Amino acid sequence: MSKAGKIIGGIALMAALLFAVSACGGSNSGTTSNNASTATPEIKSSQVMMKGSKFDPGDLTVTVGTTVTWSNTDSVAHTVTATDGAFSSGNLDPGTNFGYTFNATGTFDYACTIHLAMKGKVTVTE
Repeated sequence: MSKAGKIIGGIALMAALLFAVSACGGSNSGTTSNNASTATPEIKSSQVMMKGSKFDPGDLTVTVGTTVTWSNTDSVAHTVTATDGAFSSGNLDPGTNFGYTFNATGTFDYACTIHLAMKGKVTVTE
């Protein structure tokens, strides 16, 4: 996997963990605050698993700004390659991830260039 793919995958994983930890925060019952800037930005992420030489889910719908992370839980290497060339993971060995943030609406078809029958689609809406 490319260095950029590993970095993007790591960032997506860290963002998901940060979101999970912040959701487990303590209670503020009985207290109030006048701090108007307490809103936490929404972290948008989704995951696709690669197993049994298939993408699961094969078709995914997300909103603009969502980072999709593909995780290879299979026993062989795969790729995640957009058919229009918008993104490419390079080879993903078992146990590795690749993340891509979708910043525009549209339909993005992708496939594994090693196993041509492995195909998927991400539909990005507003």
